[in-house]
Amino acid sequence: MAQTTYETESGAKVFGLLAEFANPYTLTEGAKKVRDAGYKKWDTHSPFAVHEMEESMGIEGKAIAPMMMVIGLAAVFGASGGYFMQWIINYDYSIVVQGKPTYQAWEPFIPITFEMGILCTAFASLLGMLAFNGLPRHHHPLFSSDEFLRVSDDAFFLSIEAADAKFDPDETRKLLTEAGATNIELIQE
Repeated sequence: MAQTTYETESGAKVFGLLAEFANPYTLTEGAKKVRDAGYKKWDTHSPFAVHEMEESMGIEGKAIAPMMMVIGLAAVFGASGGYFMQWIINYDYSIVVQGKPTYQAWEPFIPITFEMGILCTAFASLLGMLAFNGLPRHHHPLFSSDEFLRVSDDAFFLSIEAADAKFDPDETRKLLTEAGATNIELIQE
């Protein structure tokens, strides 16, 4: 099925619709209606965490387990890389300490092995967080809305992207009105 691209009368590409809700309760109820309508590319925005929102949006934490596996593999890779780097260096440039070569003793390698495991885990966590959040993104079309700037203070919003397969400007606006939105704004790219 081909994706329809929506444009305004001026020819600007439409990003989607932004709906304002009066309070967290109406936002949660609106999210349930949007979820039940079958939309996939949408999000809620509020100045503080709304505890029921994940359930209302139908979010399941399925991506956490694979991400933790990748982070664990990064830790193993970093630790083993740190250990074998020291072993190879000490094998090639052996220093005899108390009558035995240092590459035969594992104890001195532990601090670097531990630190390399932690370093690789930290980098894997950071890169995974950036990938899941779609960052870095220096501009988002929602930031062009003067009303949306209130989201960090006292406003509650729900945005539906035009890239969603179910998006239709008129039908989506009607759904948001029925869901309890007090103000609905068309957002351009």
